[in-house]
Amino acid sequence: MDITLTQLRYFSEAAAQLSMTGAAERLNVAQSAVSSAVAQLEKQIGSQLFIRQRAKGLLLTQSGELFLKDANAVLAHLEEVVENAKGDQASVSGVVRLACFSTLAPFHIPDLVNRLKADHPDLVLEVIEADAAGCSRALSEGQADLALCYDLGLPENVSTSTVSNARPYIALPRAHRFAGKKAIKLQQLSTEPFILLDMPHSKDLMLSILRQAGVEPDVRFQSASYETVRTFVAHSHGYSILHQRPTHSMTYDGNEVAIVEIADQVPELRTVLAYLRSQRPTGRMRAVADAVHAQIAGRAKGPGTGGMQPG
Repeated sequence: MDITLTQLRYFSEAAAQLSMTGAAERLNVAQSAVSSAVAQLEKQIGSQLFIRQRAKGLLLTQSGELFLKDANAVLAHLEEVVENAKGDQASVSGVVRLACFSTLAPFHIPDLVNRLKADHPDLVLEVIEADAAGCSRALSEGQADLALCYDLGLPENVSTSTVSNARPYIALPRAHRFAGKKAIKLQQLSTEPFILLDMPHSKDLMLSILRQAGVEPDVRFQSASYETVRTFVAHSHGYSILHQRPTHSMTYDGNEVAIVEIADQVPELRTVLAYLRSQRPTGRMRAVADAVHAQIAGRAKGPGTGGMQPG
């Protein structure tokens, strides 16, 4: 079978975009070239890789999902061979697609882009913001090379390296009677309304923290937006439990939130860099991983465990 690297590249990009047109735009080629290459590839291997859905884009078949993993491994290995031949591991170029948990993105992505521009000016970082399920899906479907997310609900086919550990805290209105305290027990808020960050897995974690402390929360409002939750708190609609800590107490509308530590024993939440076990890390993926660890783990309380391992 005379399968070409161009066919593999076009197929991989079509799988990442779930669109022949989207892949063509990314590759800067004609849409017909992508469609033709994928069709020829399917003919050569004797298996349908995509289900073509009119007006809905592409859907990978089971064979396509399996073939995608192997195709990406081949492309990654070729890239590593070329990098080794160049003998300049400090110079990387190309595109890395990073899925990022939405509440982490504003805290880390802008500085990460600055660091990468300084260290690797020819490396382009494309960011997909998503919840926990979206980060996992982006990895599994080939839409992202890496994911910066919490260690929540990740599938077994994903490897992770710890970037930092975050201890939850209580967010209170600035005028709350406990706002000046260093730490309080959750039971001390048992009769007060709770504002819930309503995101998959995060929601269950917050509720479990309260229930383990013997508190059945009175969920008054809930939102999938981190900043909306903070604003509800600032307006004295209730308290909340959060992990990310802004450098200031202000909300978007100019009100303030007080941070109070939880006196109870509560689990820390790991921030991780995730990638598919079946994926061979490329030089540019390792460059992004190193930048993430250098930037985030270096200023976090808990130490990270290092970057991605090659191969």
